[in-house]
Amino acid sequence: MELLLFQRAIATLGWAVTEPVVDALAIVELRDCLAPLAQSDRGGARNLLDQPRIAALAASPVLRQFAAAILGPSCFAVRGLFFDKTPDANWKVVWHQDLTVAAQQRVDVPDYGPWTEKAGVPHVQPPTDILEHMLAIRLHLDPCTVDNGPVRVIDGTHRLGRLAPEAIDRIRAAQPESVCLAAEGAVLAFRPLLVHASSPAKHPSHRRVIHIEYAARPLASPLVWHRHVA
Repeated sequence: MELLLFQRAIATLGWAVTEPVVDALAIVELRDCLAPLAQSDRGGARNLLDQPRIAALAASPVLRQFAAAILGPSCFAVRGLFFDKTPDANWKVVWHQDLTVAAQQRVDVPDYGPWTEKAGVPHVQPPTDILEHMLAIRLHLDPCTVDNGPVRVIDGTHRLGRLAPEAIDRIRAAQPESVCLAAEGAVLAFRPLLVHASSPAKHPSHRRVIHIEYAARPLASPLVWHRHVA
């Protein structure tokens, strides 16, 4: 996908899928890199940016070009996750927005909260302005088809700000969904505030995804992003 078309899709729909941007050999290498981290019954892993290979991927032009096209050249990666739907971990994700970010340590600051902890890392809900200057990039290590639990979205909802659960239910009832299918090596990018969900895979085997979140603004001092990879 040309970057101009990519920018337009993110602006209007809140999401975009590219053609494959990572070749087959690199995909195999990434699968091998992640294999020791994956637990079959957990469906993935957290803190991927602590892995040198994944941090290098996050900083590489192949992914950064998409983040920079939306967030500007000074953007940086702040969190990395790994997802895999298998027969032992074939989960459902209800309709929601991504509202939490990872910080180095908990500091109570106005407009930040509530706090949680995930895999030993403090997480917090920041003000909407922070989320509006973020982008998630998902690199697919397997084909993502209608049968293996693809992400489903409601177009344009990233422009509605932070939504209460009741508002998400009303939107879900009134608007159709789009299904985000992607080839192996392709990127799915979306805004955190886009309302999205996913179903269990109909035929679970592997749906391996590297999910990297990019930001363009600092957190309110003295808060600091858990990772800053540029």
